[in-house]
Amino acid sequence: MALIAMAVYDTEENNRTDYTKRTVQSLLRTVNFARHRVIIVDNASCKETKDFLSTLKTPDIMSVITLDENVGTAKAVNKAWELRKEGEHCVKMDNDVVIHEKDWCDTLEKAIELDPSIGIVGLKRIDCWENPNHESPMYRSELKLLGGGNGYWLPIEKVNHVMGTCQMFNSALLDKIGYLYQPRLYGFDDSLAAIRCKVAGFYSAFVPHIQIDHIDTGETPYQSWKEKHSGEDMAVFNSIKNQYINGSKSIYSEVTW
Repeated sequence: MALIAMAVYDTEENNRTDYTKRTVQSLLRTVNFARHRVIIVDNASCKETKDFLSTLKTPDIMSVITLDENVGTAKAVNKAWELRKEGEHCVKMDNDVVIHEKDWCDTLEKAIELDPSIGIVGLKRIDCWENPNHESPMYRSELKLLGGGNGYWLPIEKVNHVMGTCQMFNSALLDKIGYLYQPRLYGFDDSLAAIRCKVAGFYSAFVPHIQIDHIDTGETPYQSWKEKHSGEDMAVFNSIKNQYINGSKSIYSEVTW
């Protein structure tokens, strides 16, 4: 079972309401709600998005938490993850992705079942650089087959970093690292999680065969803002990364409000 958490920050300026609608509609088509649940955390979005989200509140299937301000991606997702049940894996996903394969969440869960040392397993966008022949060790991946029992095989791609578009966190990993952490409102929560995952003794992987579409065209002012915001924090990211690796900063992160 898994808790799927999605942070939403839609405004008249960033024009992301349609992305949110298409993402939610793809979840309704592809998630097995008999086994998994969705919690959407609204970071004080515009009226159009609020009106749409108000139609989704179905207890134990899809629920909405509405915040009075934009607290950023990590804190919003953490707000949902606070409701995690014992042994429940958690999915962090963005509100600009369409997933085409039914029961994809069950497949991610199966990967962890077959190899419990997988800490983070995600769906792979076509623009990700990871491949087995990449010249850089950072992006060079390793293809593996999990399973074999009863003729069942699941291909995965072992990587250094799973982009945060849609990623499942092993409940055993969350017991060790707690919650997401990012320096400010945007950026680096998934990169820092990958470091914490490795330090905790787990590894990250994609399930690369499941088709997804990243539907954000990157042409809005919001994209420029995100790039500027993350660029300003690169030195901060590198400092925190080194602290995790050398042990001077705990990989366990509490929820802070």
